[in-house]
Amino acid sequence: MEYKIKTDTEIVQLSLNNKDFFAILIERYESPLSRYVRRLGVGDNEDVQDLLQNVFIKTYQNLNDFDQDLSFSSWIYRITHNETISFFRKKNVRPEGNAVADGEEILLLVKDDEEGVFDTLDKVFLKKHMKKALGNIGQKYQEILVLRYFENKSYKDISDILQIPMGSVAINVHRAKKSLKKELEKNN
Repeated sequence: MEYKIKTDTEIVQLSLNNKDFFAILIERYESPLSRYVRRLGVGDNEDVQDLLQNVFIKTYQNLNDFDQDLSFSSWIYRITHNETISFFRKKNVRPEGNAVADGEEILLLVKDDEEGVFDTLDKVFLKKHMKKALGNIGQKYQEILVLRYFENKSYKDISDILQIPMGSVAINVHRAKKSLKKELEKNN
């Protein structure tokens, strides 16, 4: 029997009856969640894999509690967010500042064409300072910028993931951008 699965909600429903379908969700979310965890500041590969394993275990264990009025994506990002924050608390460490370690996304606004060596050096310099600035603005603002601009989440999704009102999302995005700008200006 062939299944034409289009939505996460359909996969969740199938997973409730047959755990083999859950592998589709793992395959779909493993890479984006790994990037998200790294962007929140977990730098060690083993820690990232351990976190993801915990995320997928908790997700599977709580599939019956999934509120289908929310998007599955927001729900699993919320679980990932909580697991990452718990990781930092358990280890009693701060994020390692790897928020943009996987790179080129930070330069989306920079046109990528045949540029000279000085332009390339400018990009490397910008990436280095952006990474440092993101690490200095505080976890609350870092999280919201990562979700909005690196994970391309809507305000609604961010609201669901961070469990804050949408109005607060807009305010925090604005404040985070101001804070980031101030940090970047310190380095000039």
